[in-house]
Amino acid sequence: MDGLKERLVGQALAEGFVACRICRPWDVPEVPDRLAEFVEAGYHGQMGWMADRMAWRGNPAALWPEAKSVIMLAESYAPEHDPRDVLQRPDLGAVSVYAQGRDYHDVVKKRLKRLARWLIEQQSCEVKVFVDTAPVPEKPLGQAAGLGWQGKHTNLLSRDWGNWAFLGAIFTTLDLPQDMAEVDHCGSCRACLDACPTDAFPAPYRLDARRCISYLTIEHKGPVDAELRALMGNRIYGCDDCLAACPWNKFAVAASDMRYHGGGGAPDLATLAGLDDAAFRARFSGSPIKRIGRDRFVRNVLYAIGNSGKPALAEAAKPLTLDPDPTVADAARWALDRLTAK
Repeated sequence: MDGLKERLVGQALAEGFVACRICRPWDVPEVPDRLAEFVEAGYHGQMGWMADRMAWRGNPAALWPEAKSVIMLAESYAPEHDPRDVLQRPDLGAVSVYAQGRDYHDVVKKRLKRLARWLIEQQSCEVKVFVDTAPVPEKPLGQAAGLGWQGKHTNLLSRDWGNWAFLGAIFTTLDLPQDMAEVDHCGSCRACLDACPTDAFPAPYRLDARRCISYLTIEHKGPVDAELRALMGNRIYGCDDCLAACPWNKFAVAASDMRYHGGGGAPDLATLAGLDDAAFRARFSGSPIKRIGRDRFVRNVLYAIGNSGKPALAEAAKPLTLDPDPTVADAARWALDRLTAK
């Protein structure tokens, strides 16, 4: 295996990843306790899968006992502009940067599979690839491998590429040389914490998902609490505020795949409110937005309309007060009440 690691890193960079580091599956002994505290506090909200699969999520070594190394990879999706600019356009919907183009699960997984096949060709071994679709604690493993560290906003960030990156993992039976774990470089900075519109961070390095706009617009089913609706602004899928506020983004590396930036970051709210199920599926085919379904998405759009302060948007909301989905109908009535009050 002479020089295999160096060649692996070179091949990963050639594939478009911005960094490649290696750790052991058992290098994150702190994860089980942190995960248990998170779930015990109820911070996971409706994400029952976090509680159901804690044994695997808390212990990557249990996921595949034969694995001896975890190859952690980062792929940049850094935006070309400040994603918060759209927040000044209340007639438009703000979509998280990562969801403005092709679904990253598909794009990153194909890169991971190509790299895994290359590895097998170099040295006979077994591999498994993961990208946010299995109970793998990617961020702690990323820190253990030296990719970066988990910042106060709980996301992984790096002095080399900021915090705009997707993470992927290749588990392998090969015993590869490991890298040094990264240390925390946040210091006294709290820019990400102060940027949160809903105060979703009860403390640095702790996220209460129940108040996080990314969770509320994507994972949360049913009506959102009225107090939080008013704080969501025009964010209709995800939220980038804490990521965009991080000073380390001055070192952000340009996205290697322009399919992530499909120009879908600021769609017209009135148009989106009129989407039926078929039109929603057609518009967001190949996008991560598709997975939340038309009803939840239109609910988010109606909250944005209610927050817009634009009485003209009432015409888009009115028909939806009779929507078959009770949550959509409730959101439409709320939006109309807000616009009337304005």
